[in-house]
Amino acid sequence: MEEIDLHGVFVSGLLVWALVAYVVTAVLTRLFAWLKLYRLVWHRALFDFAVYVIVWGGVAMAASRLAFPGLAGQ
Repeated sequence: MEEIDLHGVFVSGLLVWALVAYVVTAVLTRLFAWLKLYRLVWHRALFDFAVYVIVWGGVAMAASRLAFPGLAGQ
């Protein structure tokens, strides 16, 4: 787990990736609402949470592969 230095304050990488995932998920939920895809969803809150978890995992994986490109195949 890496830490990110923000002007002398060390912040966990997970927190930063969680915030990035939150912004991406906010954009996606507005897109889903605009496309009226929520009418196909049984429970909107659970669906939004699942999308957030998937996006967070994708952001963390992408950040890991960018930070350690040699480990991408392992």
